[in-house]
Amino acid sequence: MNGRILGLIRHLAPRSLRKQLLATSLLILSGLLLLIGVLQYALMRDFIYSNRVDSMETQMRSVPRELYFNFLNYKTSSNGKNTGLKVPLGGGRFDGDRRPLLLDAHTTIAIYSSDGTFRDFQQETLSDSAAPRLSDAEYKDLLSRTTERATGEYKLITAEDGSEHLAVFMSLGRPENAKLLLQMSMNSGPLNDVIMQQLFVFAALSVVALLAGLFMYLPALRKTLIPLSNMGETAHIIDAGNLDVRFPVEQGQTEIDKLSLSFNGMLERLEISFHNEREAKEQMRRFAADASHELRTPLTSIHGFLEVLLRGAADNKEQLYSSLRSMHGESKRINKLVEDLLLLARMDGAPQLRVKELLLGEVIVEMQPHLLVLAGNRKVTFDISYGIRGIYDPDKIKQVILNLFHNAVQHTDPEKGIIYLALHTRGAHAELTLRDNGSGISAEHIPHIFDRFYRSDSSRTRKYGGSGLGLSITKSIVEAHRGEIKASSDPESGTTFYVTLPYLEGLAKGQ
Repeated sequence: MNGRILGLIRHLAPRSLRKQLLATSLLILSGLLLLIGVLQYALMRDFIYSNRVDSMETQMRSVPRELYFNFLNYKTSSNGKNTGLKVPLGGGRFDGDRRPLLLDAHTTIAIYSSDGTFRDFQQETLSDSAAPRLSDAEYKDLLSRTTERATGEYKLITAEDGSEHLAVFMSLGRPENAKLLLQMSMNSGPLNDVIMQQLFVFAALSVVALLAGLFMYLPALRKTLIPLSNMGETAHIIDAGNLDVRFPVEQGQTEIDKLSLSFNGMLERLEISFHNEREAKEQMRRFAADASHELRTPLTSIHGFLEVLLRGAADNKEQLYSSLRSMHGESKRINKLVEDLLLLARMDGAPQLRVKELLLGEVIVEMQPHLLVLAGNRKVTFDISYGIRGIYDPDKIKQVILNLFHNAVQHTDPEKGIIYLALHTRGAHAELTLRDNGSGISAEHIPHIFDRFYRSDSSRTRKYGGSGLGLSITKSIVEAHRGEIKASSDPESGTTFYVTLPYLEGLAKGQ
């Protein structure tokens, strides 16, 4: 049952944010006005009652106590009938049209004696109603607590006719030490009428305020929600094809501006992600095409040699061995290409490095004989700072040096080529520099030389067996060591590669 009621409430609730805000605001305002009305009733009632009590206490204390005693001494005739004469407060006679006290028609006076006598002076005060009476126990309790001084305390008494009376009490002294309690009361109806009139005026003003708030708040709310509407329109036109669109900012609302900035940051990240995804797909497509091309060439060559052998060349020993040697070379090339692809795949995933503490200078010294053999007649200069210690994979570091050195050998003149290899520290990194005086690389190719299967010279032959993966592998190894590699080149003076690696300690520079 409760679930059905909640569902009905949700169904009836406005779906528009503007209407929800309006309804919520008016509901809160109504609640506040209701609370103010309740507080106003309580405070006004207490204020009016207190003022009336002060006035009644002043009236009670302004009359000499002897006059109240004269009221008590007034008796009817001996035959039990009223004499028809009314005694004023001074004890004298007066006619029925003259009031002995300046009291309104709703005010009554009564005296209660400690012996249980209760005397109502309705006839003497010309009151419209009889004085309300409490129980003897209540009067005795009041006798024990009430004094002749004004205290501002009052008591509400319900009369026999059901009307409510506001009563105040004062203690009176009397000869023979008899305790008397003077009670002045008045019907609270007129006071409540005044309070209800004030509440009615407040309720009418509250309704007017709610209606005015409704008509004034709607345009203000519509204007306030314009930034959200602008964001909605912007979001409607954004899709995967135009992620460069941004939400408007600085619309004059801090919260909306923060939301716009957050969405813009999300769109920027999405745009980068989509761009990277497109780049990755394009690289994968290009990689698959290049790998297929690289594999197709040796496979085509092997297939051609096999066809030649099948046509009878196998009977010729010299042609047989020549074909086998060629196929062996092509198979080695395929094997090298597959190994490079597997290495790149491992480096792209979670590279497994067998690192240990290593001296970089000693690694280069160890490789010097091999490097000099590769260089042939080229001039090689080593400038090594010894004592540079770090955490590296020795086999991978050797592969980096070998790939860069082999690249320099391929692109320099066999007789006039010069290769410079240096290792020094720069700040918090060790820097490996390899420079040659080869043909160099044009500026438009520099950003792409580390791409897979990329060749700066598309017409270059494969006589060196290169597949365009060497520099890609080198970059992956360097980045796996938390390093960086970059290149600079001039077609007239050659190419320089810079490899920076973190190190633990650098001691001395070699001569």
